[in-house]
Amino acid sequence: MRTHAGEHRESIWEYPRPPAIRPTHRRIQVIHSRTLIADTTRALRVCETGHPPTYYLPPEDVRMELMAPNDHRTYCEWKGIADYYDLHVADAVVEAAAWCYPDPKRGFESIRNFIAFYPARVDQCLVDGEQAQPEPRSFYGGWITSEIEGPFR
Repeated sequence: MRTHAGEHRESIWEYPRPPAIRPTHRRIQVIHSRTLIADTTRALRVCETGHPPTYYLPPEDVRMELMAPNDHRTYCEWKGIADYYDLHVADAVVEAAAWCYPDPKRGFESIRNFIAFYPARVDQCLVDGEQAQPEPRSFYGGWITSEIEGPFR
């Protein structure tokens, strides 16, 4: 982690591999079509070399009545099989807007059933009020904020 002109900066190239899970008490919000989808101060950040952090939110802090399971699945060598959710809000459907690990691999049990959102698929992903930018490659769900530095792949 680097400091520039007194501000805290994190280089994605200093994150570990395998990924690390780090609790955060920052306020994490997800908004789509002017609807608050999630709001928490109990998120977990997954930090992995070369990627902006991904925020995993406790399902109790996500409006799960707006989420519907999707048939899509992916596999992560570290975390296991991810299940996806479509977001239903304002008479629209955002396909595969979020994902979770219902049965994560050993070492990643703390993110079990926590929900992660793609910043590119919803209107706003906020970290303490700052709009996160999506990671350049759409497969990944990292959140880029002003404290995160690349270069991003």
